[in-house]
Amino acid sequence: MKKLNATILTGFLGAGKTTLLNRLLTERHEERIAVVINEFGEVGIDGKLVIETTEDVVELNNGCICCTVRDDLIGALRNLLASDRVFDRIVIETSGLADPAPVIQSFVLDEVLSSHVQLDAIVTVVDARHVEQQLGQDEAVEQISFADLILLNKTDLVSVDELGVTERRVRQLNPLARVVHTKDCAVPMSAVLDLGAFDLKNILSIDPAILEDHEHEHDQSISCVALRQTEPLDPAAFNSWLNRLVQARGADILRMKGVVNFAGEARRYVFHGVHMTLDGRPGKPWMGDPRLSEIVFIGRNLDEAELRRGLESCALPALAVAT
Repeated sequence: MKKLNATILTGFLGAGKTTLLNRLLTERHEERIAVVINEFGEVGIDGKLVIETTEDVVELNNGCICCTVRDDLIGALRNLLASDRVFDRIVIETSGLADPAPVIQSFVLDEVLSSHVQLDAIVTVVDARHVEQQLGQDEAVEQISFADLILLNKTDLVSVDELGVTERRVRQLNPLARVVHTKDCAVPMSAVLDLGAFDLKNILSIDPAILEDHEHEHDQSISCVALRQTEPLDPAAFNSWLNRLVQARGADILRMKGVVNFAGEARRYVFHGVHMTLDGRPGKPWMGDPRLSEIVFIGRNLDEAELRRGLESCALPALAVAT
């Protein structure tokens, strides 16, 4: 029986993995794709940002793939293989704080997965603007080191000289991977899928102990704060608060993302941020969905109470909304 190809999409927080996944699901619309999405934190924002599709989406929100959900990853994939669903390939989008090693272990060491699935390639998305700051984290280094294909993304946000320096830095960490420059992860999916690039011997040369059980611990100063607000938000107040926040704490905010309910707006507002860079735009109409603002911050030494007070200060009283 022909094995299914599996692709691992990895990359540090905010690099553009979800953008790449959305492109994949749009461009490969004729394929049935089983998607596993993992997040760091409790609120499944990425699951809402992935466009609506008919593919199988399994979202794991109880931790990072490389840590507490490794067994859940194997279980989810085994359940998919044992189900009556028919699909053509598997794509796993890891958390931005994931060490790829345990994911690789899952495919190599689990008998069921290794007999039905072959790991095709590890695709790492790298944020060209922020990668130097991110390389202080072991996870960012590991994600680049294990990659078969590196998408050097957000090239439009840096100069030609800066891009050259960044690419040389990336190639120092991984001289074997193919490097492709992208803006908004705009790359043909034929350049990402069915590469046949995964080579266990290369991985073992990077980490000879990769097939051994080992504990992976995140930097304990990094945490996730998930906020929910049921009252509609004042757009001017929210934008002012968010801009003040990134000016004051941007260096410590590794990633922020959210779906926001602005008063008087028929559509939800979706925003992303990395450090001091913010990007937002209107999303889908609310229609019959509950109008609820949900925001996730991932960063160092975050003050949850301060963040909650800031968001609450943007809420409009019910009387103001009614009038």
